[in-house]
Amino acid sequence: MKPLKLILTFLLVIQQCNSFLKVVEANGRRSRQRDEFIRVRGTRFLLNGTPYYANGFNAYWLMYMASDPSQRYLVSNVFRQASSHGLSVARTWAFNDAGDRALQVSPGSYNEHVFQGLDFVIAEARKHGIKLILSFANNYESMGGKKQYVNWARNQGQYLSSEDDFFTNSVVKGFYKNHIKTVLNRHNTVNGVLYKNDPTIMAWELMNEPRCTSDPSGRNIQAWITEMAAHVKSIDRNHLLEAGLEGFYGSSHPEKLHFNPNFNIGTDFIANNQVPGIDFATVHAYPDQWLSNMNDQSELDFVNKWLTSHIDDAQNILRKPLLLAEFGKSDKDSGFSTYQRDRLFASVYSKLYSSAKRGGAAAGGLFWQLLTEGIESYGDGYTIVLSKDPSTANIIAQQSRKLFLIRKIFARMRNVQLWKRAREIRNKLH
Repeated sequence: MKPLKLILTFLLVIQQCNSFLKVVEANGRRSRQRDEFIRVRGTRFLLNGTPYYANGFNAYWLMYMASDPSQRYLVSNVFRQASSHGLSVARTWAFNDAGDRALQVSPGSYNEHVFQGLDFVIAEARKHGIKLILSFANNYESMGGKKQYVNWARNQGQYLSSEDDFFTNSVVKGFYKNHIKTVLNRHNTVNGVLYKNDPTIMAWELMNEPRCTSDPSGRNIQAWITEMAAHVKSIDRNHLLEAGLEGFYGSSHPEKLHFNPNFNIGTDFIANNQVPGIDFATVHAYPDQWLSNMNDQSELDFVNKWLTSHIDDAQNILRKPLLLAEFGKSDKDSGFSTYQRDRLFASVYSKLYSSAKRGGAAAGGLFWQLLTEGIESYGDGYTIVLSKDPSTANIIAQQSRKLFLIRKIFARMRNVQLWKRAREIRNKLH
């Protein structure tokens, strides 16, 4: 009878192990189905527990175009072309304050047709497997910006001396908070999902490139980011949040000021990104704008040092992921050539890839900006049209493949760890 009991025990152990592995596999499937949100753990983005890297683009014009149903095909075209080159993240505006095709016509008053355009953008991004970073406001006058908010407050009797009062005036801050609340609680008319519940949205951005030159100490923007990050998180705990910073260093780490171009705009890369509720850091890179009388090689050298410093800070001080949220080279620059633009893209991508493959803090890059055929007039010098810029498009696609392979390697490592845990439990059953 003893041999029979041993056989039965062995079969029972095998059955239990198989059952355990099936449960693990099923739980993994349920997890993937249940959680499509991008998360942060340490210095990495995660999607369903696997490190996620963003090779993406900026396209501020998406909602603007989609607000006219006859132009929505342009949004579909750019998403399709982006996806075919492996691009997986798009950064765009969730604002247009007064002016042409305004989303927010006046404080708290919205154009439903324009909002439906943003509904379409979000639903269409999901169809093409693209995550979105949506910005709430602009530092600049384009599409309203902080100047429009200040003017609205002035129209209600507020005495405001500067556009920078955007960051400190209670009435202006109330307008802005209401806009955040309205966007987060928007019910998408295309797919029926509340924005704050939609995993197509990777992250919210407080402002595109916030600047407060009237306060070089940086205290005003620090307080504003702290207040507004808490406001966003009080409404939406699903999504990541970033501030929209360009990456300029401030007084919290004076030893790093030499990395900055020679101007102070009232932000502090390290202190601003240490605010509770800010989930990852951003940096922009425009050496052709920031540096005067520099040749192409000097610009490349600056970008290399700029990114190295910020990646190290994200890794060792902030302990958060870093996203290069804007970079590019303008064809309006004197002596521009596609070759020099390609050198910049290749250099930037190499720096990001080098960090990513080591498991470092660099989580990807978004170039400025992507257009599609037929709307080249919206170009600002930094435009990429994938079908018309084949050499640059090839560099972009190569980066997408390289980052995808890193993600696959990490996914396999995770599966190996899963099987090791299963084997350990099987051995314990013995």
